[in-house]
Amino acid sequence: MKLALVHDHLVQDGGAERVLQAFTRIWPEAPIYTLLYDPARIGDAFRDRVVRTSFLQALPLALRKYKWFLPMMPAATERHNLADFDVVVSSASAFAKGVLTRPDTLHLCYCHTPTRYLWSDTHSYVDELGLPGPVRKLVPLILTSIRMWDRIAAERADVMIANSETVRRRIRHYYGRESVVIHPPVETAKFSPAAKTENYYLAGGRLVAYKRFDVVVQAFNKLGLPLKIFGEGPELRRLQAASKKNIEFVGRVSEADKAELYRKSIAYIHPQEEDFGITAVEAMASGRPVIAYRKGGALETVVEGVTGTFIDEQSWEALANTVILFQPERFDPARIRAHAERFDIALFRTKMKELVESEWQRRSGSAAAANARLAAPSMAR
Repeated sequence: MKLALVHDHLVQDGGAERVLQAFTRIWPEAPIYTLLYDPARIGDAFRDRVVRTSFLQALPLALRKYKWFLPMMPAATERHNLADFDVVVSSASAFAKGVLTRPDTLHLCYCHTPTRYLWSDTHSYVDELGLPGPVRKLVPLILTSIRMWDRIAAERADVMIANSETVRRRIRHYYGRESVVIHPPVETAKFSPAAKTENYYLAGGRLVAYKRFDVVVQAFNKLGLPLKIFGEGPELRRLQAASKKNIEFVGRVSEADKAELYRKSIAYIHPQEEDFGITAVEAMASGRPVIAYRKGGALETVVEGVTGTFIDEQSWEALANTVILFQPERFDPARIRAHAERFDIALFRTKMKELVESEWQRRSGSAAAANARLAAPSMAR
């Protein structure tokens, strides 16, 4: 069984890239096909892997301004030559599910979400681009064309895997397909509870608009309580400009430093609607409770009164009120960590490996049976 991995693009380090890393540990010999690869942004995670990029890699500015090349990405995805492979596992929040394969190739797509800027977040995405008026009017036309391709591309995978029940429902709604849920991997062994916490709350991840860190900044500006935010992204400067002195931006941190930030915090703030939300589970693996927005993947990971609590609206008022009433001493770090271990990477690897192997055996068995049926009449003659 010769297997290849496909990923949208390797130009940022986020939850989808953690999933791809886990895939490379399950199938260490598998090459990675991706539209673009920027080691400077992605770090060392894939330096020892075979990474094959598309023709976009050679275009000027493609790595720095990859969003400009959006109209070319469907065609670039279809140019990946996967003819030599029996099995393809794609990791997709956008284009990877649309690769072309042989008719007898088994394609399993791990879908992080139906493409946000094509489906659920189209209008906010156009607003966030901040383009001039004439150019802005063209963007919806481009997105409509890509949306049509995306809907067709979603039919190409033989098996769809959702990273949460939330995404499973989106896949059914936007693509009309059923899927099996396998939660993303969390390396819980990297995290542990601290004997004593320090006096700060924590938030972090990729600093992008939909994650609503602006709500956290507004709330803690009003509260005046210590807050640390880790991570980088396009919203960093705006958030820094809006923050008072009680809010500290620590930037991009190492895994070891991030683990230390989690374990020493009072609680982790999770204000966004995530497809799953790996950072919230990492915080819980560190024994810290989570204050989360009551939507999306948090509903599958956070247990009210046991591993954290919820806010019911994305507003600074709701968050500030919850923080004022929050009693961290009511939460048991050992119990929180035990809950997080349900999402450990070892379980993810086992489930993914078993699914791929069972689907391959089923496909091989069906093919053998079909060949036998075709051969039977000639044998009888």
